[in-house]
Amino acid sequence: MAKESRLFEQVSTKIRNDIKKGKFSVGEKIPSEPALMELYGVGRSTIREAIKSLTLSGILTVQQGFGTKVNATPTEPIEQRLRSADFKEINQVRALLEQEIVRLASKNRTESDLKSISDALEKRKSAIEKESRTDCANADIAFHLAIARASGNHVLSDLYESFTVIIRDFFAKRATSGIAHFAMSHHLHEALFDAIKAGNPEAALSITNTILNNNH
Repeated sequence: MAKESRLFEQVSTKIRNDIKKGKFSVGEKIPSEPALMELYGVGRSTIREAIKSLTLSGILTVQQGFGTKVNATPTEPIEQRLRSADFKEINQVRALLEQEIVRLASKNRTESDLKSISDALEKRKSAIEKESRTDCANADIAFHLAIARASGNHVLSDLYESFTVIIRDFFAKRATSGIAHFAMSHHLHEALFDAIKAGNPEAALSITNTILNNNH
């Protein structure tokens, strides 16, 4: 089922790209199912799932007696847009998100949230002690994601989660730097947890800015 899901998503992306390139124009009917099956080299069920997903997103419209027409030119999915963006821009938006996230987390965190943040912090420390760079990156992201979820704002935490894909890539590109920057910033992450636990948004914001300024 997972493979089937990935296949229709790939076809959906191809159709999106063909619409953006003008192969299928807005207001016009897209080819029939058999023609699309031949064009993209997939089965009928995959084509139907792809069309269904594009219809739900408003890009295609099924019109009775006419067929399926192009309703709008698709915008670039957020993950793709982030991948093509300059990392400086990514970090600026990430900073804005994290500043609001820690402010809200300091006010809205629950005991369950604090445990999740604490667990991620312990894993971060353990990864540093093991000198495992991959584990450090994963634990660091899990720590910040736990704080995002503690904000109580689901839209904000979902948006931040989209940024974690790019942040992982950034960490991967810095692979030659080892674990030093994780180790050197760990005391700041511990202080951030303490500030959130204490319900001190001013301290949490100040610590977050220090972490961001050092790109840790």
